[in-house]
Amino acid sequence: MAHPMVLKRSVSVGLLGASLWAAGLGLALMQPVSAQVATAQAVRGLPDFTDLVEQVGPSVVNIRTLEKAAPREAQGNEPDAEMQEFFRRFFGVPMPTPNSPNSPRQQRPNRGQSEEAQPKGVGSGFILSTDGYVMTNAHVVEGADQVLVTLPDKREFKARLVGLDKRTDVAVVKIEATGLPAVKIGDVSRLKVGEWVMAIGSPFGLENTVTAGIVSAKQRDTGDYLSFIQTDVAINPGNSGGPLINMRGEVVGINSQIYSRSGGFMGISFAIPIDEAVRVSEQLRATGKVQRGRLGVQIDQVSKEVAESLGLSKPQGALVRGVEQASPAEKAGLEPGDIILKFEGKAIEKSSDLPRIVGNTKPGTRSAIQVWRRGGLKDMQITVGEFEADKPLKKASAPEKTQPTDLVTKVLGLTVSELTDAQKKELKLRGGVRVDAVAEPAARAGIQEGDVILALANIETPNVQTLEALTAKLDRNKAVSLLIRRGEWAQYTVIRPAR
Repeated sequence: MAHPMVLKRSVSVGLLGASLWAAGLGLALMQPVSAQVATAQAVRGLPDFTDLVEQVGPSVVNIRTLEKAAPREAQGNEPDAEMQEFFRRFFGVPMPTPNSPNSPRQQRPNRGQSEEAQPKGVGSGFILSTDGYVMTNAHVVEGADQVLVTLPDKREFKARLVGLDKRTDVAVVKIEATGLPAVKIGDVSRLKVGEWVMAIGSPFGLENTVTAGIVSAKQRDTGDYLSFIQTDVAINPGNSGGPLINMRGEVVGINSQIYSRSGGFMGISFAIPIDEAVRVSEQLRATGKVQRGRLGVQIDQVSKEVAESLGLSKPQGALVRGVEQASPAEKAGLEPGDIILKFEGKAIEKSSDLPRIVGNTKPGTRSAIQVWRRGGLKDMQITVGEFEADKPLKKASAPEKTQPTDLVTKVLGLTVSELTDAQKKELKLRGGVRVDAVAEPAARAGIQEGDVILALANIETPNVQTLEALTAKLDRNKAVSLLIRRGEWAQYTVIRPAR
């Protein structure tokens, strides 16, 4: 049985150049002399990374983190920091030790001993400025009691954590040194798929390890606030936070994640685009934290079926599933079921575009927004708020009575009832129809007991009578959109009426 796909953090890069050289040599041995000459010329045409290593290598650092823990008695076969990092990052569990319950050697109690710093993890980083600012991954330094930075010339410094941002996995630390060799920052917009890139890092603590590969894809979605650079560089524990470098010797990304079924490298790795990382680092250096804009909505992707049922020319935008109370979105008049198509003139092609654009907008900014509401465009103005944690969902209370309707049950597979005044007040709705029981085809559409039907076929359903009337007019040969409210959030689903 295949293991589920999982994203794993920490980065390195494989010996792709060596593999290609070996492949070219094997091919040459099987070819005539003329063909061998052509092959040799092709091999000689491979990129030479030596100048880049000399240029960027002095700017790449090794990062070790320590945490306070009660000292243990010296024992054989103690795992080192690199192997502990391997098990934690790749398998999600601590590395088994001789002191584990299943081990024949048990730890003796420590009495009267004070806490001391123990290895926590390893990673990489690179020098941002000559006065000692270093960039790395947030997960490398998060939770550490002490951060140690080792330069290529073997000098070691205790670093101060300036700030970290878990949402982008970017962190900045500061060492007390001057005259350091800072990296050059590249232009991610100029980076092309298929372009050669190089990485330098400390896999398993092996400092200044150089590997190379190509850019496999750009703007790969794996998170809310970032689209990643995908490469085929090999990834190993300890490379987290190291630079991804183009052939001009410029940093274009921070190596951060892998895609794996087994926990090991499978030829797919991800780097944080350096323009996003620098934007975050500037805020961390200025204030120690990152400010993000927010609207106060929960969003979802717009499927092809939903787009067709609502009259959109193509699946695009961000579907508003819910609007938080007293949020910027509620004050601007956004409603569940709206589809946000543009923000500040920028098209929202997919739902993940919206949090990135809004997140990069300064709180307090008044912005233009365009939505698709019940078959038409609507332009609005919204004042961007500051990001805060999501609020818990509310659930509708049980209905006071059920009002079965033969037509709605037969065609849609729904048993429904009117919302009481108390339920409307609780959910802050003007109207709607509560779902009390579900059968086919509603069950196949994902509708659940307790959902509230807000619209059918793009027309509001304030009560059961309206829902019945709309159901009677449905073309039973065509799928129809249904807007439902679940807790505080709304979503579209497509239902195919029973014939």
